Amino acid sequence: MNSSLPTVGIIMGSKSDWETMKHAADMLDELSIPFEAHALSAHRNPVQVHEFASTAKDRGIKVIIAAAGMAAALPGVVAAITPLPVLGVPVETRVMGGIDSLLSMVQMPGGIPVGTLAIGKAGAKNAALMSAAIIALSDDELAARLETFRQTQNDTVAELPV
Repeated sequence: MNSSLPTVGIIMGSKSDWETMKHAADMLDELSIPFEAHALSAHRNPVQVHEFASTAKDRGIKVIIAAAGMAAALPGVVAAITPLPVLGVPVETRVMGGIDSLLSMVQMPGGIPVGTLAIGKAGAKNAALMSAAIIALSDDELAARLETFRQTQNDTVAELPV
């Protein structure tokens, strides 16, 4: 994790979700975006979730990535508390493979948006990249790093044989 003040908050419903969310953390590290990460359950730690969400903006957080499985309430609860963008990452579950989490996140009532990404690793990585794109709107240095990342991705795609 970068030593600067965090600009992205990663929260997850339980410590077991770190296996998925480590991919978001790794991508933020690759782009030199400072972040903080916490395991906070909307159901088991509601007071701490409220404290995190209500103070995030004042602490310098610009985007929150919230991951959860099963009922997947965490992103919606956080989005109801903070004015910051909240990106939801559905965690794969044993019951429905994460479809239950995905449906919980995308069915938010009008007025409480959660930008929901793919289930699992791809969603975690893309949540970090979406966070980067949001922050890069007002950070030219990050915008340049993000452009370099995208160009590198482009350059690594193999050309088809002629």
